[in-house]
Amino acid sequence: MDTLRLRFPDSNQPDAGIGPGLHGIGRAADGALAIVAEGARMLAQLCVDRRGTWLKLTDGARTVHVNGRPVKHMAMLRVGDAIYIDGREAVLLGAPREREELPPPGGEGGDPRVLLRGVGGQYHGRSFTLDRPRLVGRGAECDIRIDDPAFPERHARIDVQQGLVVLRGINGAEPSQVNGEPARDAVLRTGDQIVFDAHHRFVVESPGRPSLVHDAMAPALPDDIDLEHSDAPIRGPRRTRNARRLPWLLFAALLLAAALSAILLFGSSG
Repeated sequence: MDTLRLRFPDSNQPDAGIGPGLHGIGRAADGALAIVAEGARMLAQLCVDRRGTWLKLTDGARTVHVNGRPVKHMAMLRVGDAIYIDGREAVLLGAPREREELPPPGGEGGDPRVLLRGVGGQYHGRSFTLDRPRLVGRGAECDIRIDDPAFPERHARIDVQQGLVVLRGINGAEPSQVNGEPARDAVLRTGDQIVFDAHHRFVVESPGRPSLVHDAMAPALPDDIDLEHSDAPIRGPRRTRNARRLPWLLFAALLLAAALSAILLFGSSG
């Protein structure tokens, strides 16, 4: 069963299921991106294995961006990422999940272990803890302030209630994007990606909470796949020369310590 999907907004084709293994991305008849069969001309490859989801470029692609950032050779993907290949878009989606019931608004909450980490846009590299509610909007009072005249003064509120991370739209605001899907109100999980105003991206992070990494499909996943030689699986991380020399270095250090101890012992007795 596929737990990932690839959506092509520039085309009317349905979402393509992405299971474990290698998948070629090329062009459909209308010029939009599409999953292509083996042997067809590929612009890029998707690899899904125990390490996660990877995008590897081929010689056929001229310009590739993930969430607005250029990719030269390879990139690791997360659910909700927007991939642009030569100006055409594809969005990586997770498996459809049932909408969880939101707790009633109000009440005490907050958890300093939960944070929103910026992974794109104005707040890339910054984090906001959810020890208190966080307001998203254009207004000066907002914690996550989106500096765009067209963005609402108060767009959404994110906080922790009854142990759940909750996104609530404010005053009929346009939906945000959660893992590539539009959502005005949602219960968020660790690993979820939220996008405001198409460019400002955040990932929910919290130690000890359930993750959206492919735990559910792990038993069916193959071993690591060698993207450089797609027909040859990786046998495991290669040990470097330094790693192989480490036991000898430790043995030499022990011998040196023993020699120094003998010198000190017999030297002091004489």
